[in-house]
Amino acid sequence: MSISYNSPTCSSKILLTSFDIWLPHHQSNSSDDLLGNLEEHYPHPHRLDLLRRLPVDIVTASQLIIERIEEIKPDAIACCGMAENRAYLTVESRASCQDRILHTSIDLASLIDGLDFTQISHDAGKFVCEGLYYEILNYLQSKLETIPCIFIHVPVLNSANRTSMISDFTQILSRI
Repeated sequence: MSISYNSPTCSSKILLTSFDIWLPHHQSNSSDDLLGNLEEHYPHPHRLDLLRRLPVDIVTASQLIIERIEEIKPDAIACCGMAENRAYLTVESRASCQDRILHTSIDLASLIDGLDFTQISHDAGKFVCEGLYYEILNYLQSKLETIPCIFIHVPVLNSANRTSMISDFTQILSRI
């Protein structure tokens, strides 16, 4: 099943999440850095509900996101995490837990069409990012919610890629 992309209404709300740092050498988490840049770059910042610097713990982070979903009833969800070794924004197609695989309902090829610094990934990793994505997709499916949800891995941002990453990310937000 695919979700079509409609022009956002003034009242639509996108829930965005990011993680805190988890290794001693991290000065920041690129997913949170990206969200921190949105207010000045996204044309509709009032549409965004930011849940930033979530603890790097599947149970706690998932619970906080689910509570926010129930509180604000967003029209779309984009969870974000850092991927130090990737060079592009990567939109995750699925998340797994043991033998069960859950897929996003969003047509990712359409979502990223024409974006030069974004790719589709079929491996959300075996760390907190995949666990969180799985828990949120599972929650939405178990509640029969039709809220579109994606997970985006963000490479380390630097002066060479920051503008391109922000541009692609804001275009993704305008399409979900």
